[in-house]
Amino acid sequence: MSSISDRIHVRAQSPDGYRALAALTRAGHPDHALAEIVKLRASRVNNCRYCVDTHTEAGRKAGLTEAQIEATAEWEGTSVFDDRQRVALELTDLLTCTTDLSRAEDATALRTWDAAADAFPGDEVVQLVFTIAGINTWNRMMIAEAVSADD
Repeated sequence: MSSISDRIHVRAQSPDGYRALAALTRAGHPDHALAEIVKLRASRVNNCRYCVDTHTEAGRKAGLTEAQIEATAEWEGTSVFDDRQRVALELTDLLTCTTDLSRAEDATALRTWDAAADAFPGDEVVQLVFTIAGINTWNRMMIAEAVSADD
């Protein structure tokens, strides 16, 4: 059985992969506060403690309130997000929580896609998808790397 210290070290073992993932992240949505809301939500869903800690601090720097930071854990029952942020959270949940890819085409998912297209016109919806895809990939890499918030 391997120990945590035997796990991968992304930056050291695959600098090209690390740079590619960093480039994916740069393709994300330009609204920093919105991006941090999405990153926090996905990181909470994926239970990536390192990323939750990282994006909690980044969210504060981007101007998120403590109520917004906390509400990313259970956002649907709160009123701390505006309509656009709520659509971004809904799309984050769809793309993060989907275990059955065919679900992405069911009626509920199609309503989410329509709402996202309305709230994020033009290239913005693609930028949002890159933000969601990027943080989901970072979450998985950090879990595989088994970094702690103390590192």
